[in-house]
Amino acid sequence: MDIAAHALWAGAGAIWARRHRQLDRRSAWLLVGMALAPDLVQLLPLLAWSVAGEGRLPMLLAYSLAAPGEVLPLPPWVQALTHHLHCVMHSALVAGAVTAVLALWLRRLWIPLLGWWSHVLIDVLTHSAEFFPSPVFYPLTYWGFDGLAWNTPWVMVPNYLLLGLTWWWVLRRR
Repeated sequence: MDIAAHALWAGAGAIWARRHRQLDRRSAWLLVGMALAPDLVQLLPLLAWSVAGEGRLPMLLAYSLAAPGEVLPLPPWVQALTHHLHCVMHSALVAGAVTAVLALWLRRLWIPLLGWWSHVLIDVLTHSAEFFPSPVFYPLTYWGFDGLAWNTPWVMVPNYLLLGLTWWWVLRRR
């Protein structure tokens, strides 16, 4: 799924949680931030390469919006880091370990992590095997579920229609 949709779904979920669980405003914003984190973290090497002067910032946008078969040729270190950060941030095993450690440390579930979990779940279902499949069991395996390609019109249009209806309902209920 694209990064804007992750933010919009997490935002709607945060508003719902604020109404039903008395989630504070800071935690709601952190939840949305955690929903964005998996895609933003994987872009850090590309951003560093761009800022260091070797790459260009428009390449960051081109990389973010690339379709299958259109991924930019990148230096090996940028390619390797973006790939491994993608794997780490889209792994249910990694998210589970972080959730468990924080829960033990805080003695409760840190609610903003639900944003990360929503990202992983949505991406497992909306990434095809041919384009950034979500490696749910990384680091044990790179295997990713062959889901529906989020960047096809027959997935993207219904997704944004559902988002529009969801936000209409959320804002109407205020």
